[in-house]
Amino acid sequence: MSTWASLPFRVRNSGSAPEGSSIALSLAVAAGLAILVRTTRNLLQSNPDPDRKYNLPPNVIPSPRLTQLPSLTPTEVATLPYPPDVLPGARDVPTPYGTIHVFEWGPVDGEKVLLLHGISTPCLALGSVAEELVRRGYRVMLFDWFGRGWSDAPVPGLGLGGTEFDVRLYMTQILLVLASSPLPWTGNDGFHLVGYSLGGGVGAAFARWYPRMVKSLVVVAGGGLIRKDHVSWSSRILYSAGWLPEAFVRCKQKNEKHKNSDVNGGHGWDDSVLLASRPGYTVSSVMRWQLRHHEGFIPAFISSIRYAPIYEQTNDWCELGRLLAERREKKQRAVAVLEGSKWEDVGMEEEQELPGLRAGKILFVLGADDPVIVKEEVLHDATAVLGEDGFDAVILNCGHELVMSNGAQVAAVMDGFWKRM
Repeated sequence: MSTWASLPFRVRNSGSAPEGSSIALSLAVAAGLAILVRTTRNLLQSNPDPDRKYNLPPNVIPSPRLTQLPSLTPTEVATLPYPPDVLPGARDVPTPYGTIHVFEWGPVDGEKVLLLHGISTPCLALGSVAEELVRRGYRVMLFDWFGRGWSDAPVPGLGLGGTEFDVRLYMTQILLVLASSPLPWTGNDGFHLVGYSLGGGVGAAFARWYPRMVKSLVVVAGGGLIRKDHVSWSSRILYSAGWLPEAFVRCKQKNEKHKNSDVNGGHGWDDSVLLASRPGYTVSSVMRWQLRHHEGFIPAFISSIRYAPIYEQTNDWCELGRLLAERREKKQRAVAVLEGSKWEDVGMEEEQELPGLRAGKILFVLGADDPVIVKEEVLHDATAVLGEDGFDAVILNCGHELVMSNGAQVAAVMDGFWKRM
């Protein structure tokens, strides 16, 4: 999340609109209507039926896999900021929502780890973490969210066959990816789940609904508990569905994304190197490529800002806290039974531990200098919804780019947490 991978509105203010804002909004609406008419006409003339042209399911926006890759030579592909085979085990998974780009590699008998990336930068941002986990003996799987990287995007919108990028779509995509593996990933204690940034909020929701499947949950600089008062009044208007024409919102967001600013991701975000083995390719270079060649990115981003589990997901997190407490209690009672202290009172079957979320707590990995995910707020709010015993937290001396700048360290922290379970 940031200018590239963070939320585009880490600005506090009083919430009141400045003088003259009604005039500005009127001009914005008028400009948006003009853009909408022109854009609609151009789209109809230049690409009347992308479904038919690219043999896609209905209402799917093609990724660069279809719009750019066929015209490139092998040398040109290799020099892309994000080549489709930059990590081992690449595959494309066709689904009714469009094709998903997936990477899976590591020992076939290793413990499995599913990694979820952020709102903007594709899954390559987690490449360094994944490589270190494989080095430590884990089998990893990561993939591009719909509308990012090499994955297609379903057309957003609740009407006309559209699909909003809400928690239901994100969880559906996870299940589609899990089902695509040649190895079994589902079932009790199927895998460790790691969510970064937006992926942290999605991961918490997934663990809340499928707790038996998730062996543990790690939230790295994650969303889900971000306070809504970090959203400025102008951003509330810009990203509120129905306030401004969609064409105007998308045009403005695309222009904002082209600005090379570190306001949201912190110092040096745009220059963060995604993989140590490719030092010339940074967050900004990957984002420029994605903005230029993925027509589904901006619609996916805007819909995610509106509907994804990013802000104050109190209900889901409270339920997750209840599930964790239930497992801690079961574990304590099972230990008591094994020690014989309650053998006469209860049966062994009644006191077996519940599958999933085995530690009875989750792990937060936070950056001390992260301006997107404020550590003090996360720790305070996590205590309120999970309880003091519901989580561990590790703070690293870095910013929101920690999965790239400190990927091996993040992986080591997770490995230690899992070994203590």
